[in-house]
Amino acid sequence: MKQVPIGVSARHIHLSPEHIEVLFGKGYELKEMKPLSQPGQFAAEETVRVQGPKGEIGKIRILGPARGNTQLEISRTDSFGLGVKPPVRESGRIEGTPGIKVIGPAGEVELDRGVIVAARHIHFHTSDAERWGIQDKQLLKVRVNGERPLIFEEVLARVSDSYALDMHIDTDEANAAGVQTGDTAEIIG
Repeated sequence: MKQVPIGVSARHIHLSPEHIEVLFGKGYELKEMKPLSQPGQFAAEETVRVQGPKGEIGKIRILGPARGNTQLEISRTDSFGLGVKPPVRESGRIEGTPGIKVIGPAGEVELDRGVIVAARHIHFHTSDAERWGIQDKQLLKVRVNGERPLIFEEVLARVSDSYALDMHIDTDEANAAGVQTGDTAEIIG
């Protein structure tokens, strides 16, 4: 049986070093609140507000460390309230995506792109992927046995020596299946 821990990914933002400085001040460094499942990644103490054409959401958690490009990951439900239409995308693929205003305590940034609904995916350490015969970018079928069992199709495999085994779904998907962080899923195809 190919069991994988589930991590429910709530709305969050990754910021570039330049945008951290605009939003929080010159030379500002994010403060780690808690480590995440992926090595070297953390939830920062800091949050920002985002404003779309229809509405805004406050207290968006920043995930660190800083990244090359700023990217906001929200659920489909969040997108309705903000008035944006982000595509479902693999993290980092932000070309052709909508923008949004990001507001911090020291300033604001008007993004011209970077809003996505993250594609459901599983991070595999290279050794886990090899053991199970899984290739990077392979699309998988995964059974989630929560309160309302579901089979998720087109779950993207992401393989790297720097990853730890973890399936990431957003809050809409977790709520639909009745699962939470720490539950397990089974790769079935």
